[in-house]
Amino acid sequence: MLRLKLEQQEKENLSQYAALSRNTEGREKPINQCDLRTVYQRDRDRILHCKAFRRLKHKTQVFIAPEGDHYRTRLTHTLEVSQIARTIARGLQLNEDLTEAIALGHDLGHTPFGHAGETALSRVMEREFKHNLQSLRVVDQLEKLNLTLEVREGIKKHTGPDKPETLEGQIVRIADRIAYINHDIDDALRAEIISEDDLPRDPIGVLGETHSGRIDTMVRDMIKESRNQPQIKRSRPVKKATKELYDFLNNNVYIGSRAKKEENKAISLLKLLYNYYCENQEEIPDKFKEDCNDKQQIVLDYIAGMSDRYAINKGEDLFIPSPWLEK
Repeated sequence: MLRLKLEQQEKENLSQYAALSRNTEGREKPINQCDLRTVYQRDRDRILHCKAFRRLKHKTQVFIAPEGDHYRTRLTHTLEVSQIARTIARGLQLNEDLTEAIALGHDLGHTPFGHAGETALSRVMEREFKHNLQSLRVVDQLEKLNLTLEVREGIKKHTGPDKPETLEGQIVRIADRIAYINHDIDDALRAEIISEDDLPRDPIGVLGETHSGRIDTMVRDMIKESRNQPQIKRSRPVKKATKELYDFLNNNVYIGSRAKKEENKAISLLKLLYNYYCENQEEIPDKFKEDCNDKQQIVLDYIAGMSDRYAINKGEDLFIPSPWLEK
């Protein structure tokens, strides 16, 4: 049986700190084992084939509904996180399959319009909307993927105050930041929101002049600092430089730049959609009402699952008057 051979290979070849497939704490609903795939390979495939994953291709990363072909979306971000995380896991002889499954699922709960969508839903909820918790809700309740505990925990804790228990989950948590810091710089340069000369020289001096060079430095640093260690670490200079680049993006791209000029419109649109569907719940597809009696949660699930273009189209249908056509 191929699965048993793969599990044996993990035992023989992976680090003592790796999360072995055979040692999983299992799923909430036990199922028969696959004879071809380990449990984490199976989780990866379940995430890859779910509808929420496909919708990521039309969800904002930084630029709202970008017209250019080369700007990142939430899907391309997810794929970049996955590849960076897998490289680190391979370098540390950790479980690549678990790492990939967590990475592919970590942003499934993101709203349309990126963090502007989170802001909108937080305001209408009167409490903070957290996309990591919504991602967990997507895999548990909305898509009913019945994933292993290790993948679910990694998705939940890829951001926030608590670190994942597995090293694979800790890798994804940092790979997420490596990916978005570097590709957001790349996108902002392409959009001419910043120039190469604007980039702060101290962190660039530590991490590298190019997009690929910075990622390579960050990845190699994590592998070097974490090898044969029971936790994932980074060196102080690289960690400091990464934080300085994030602060630069926060001050020059994420807040107040041309990239964000449509955010207030996006926030207003989602608030309008929220209020409308609270009053017209019969227009929400039945699948969002299964196993949920909380009317607010049903509306939140529906809106959070929308792609940018779907939300825009709904807004046009519901709130923009159509001209009267004479018969």
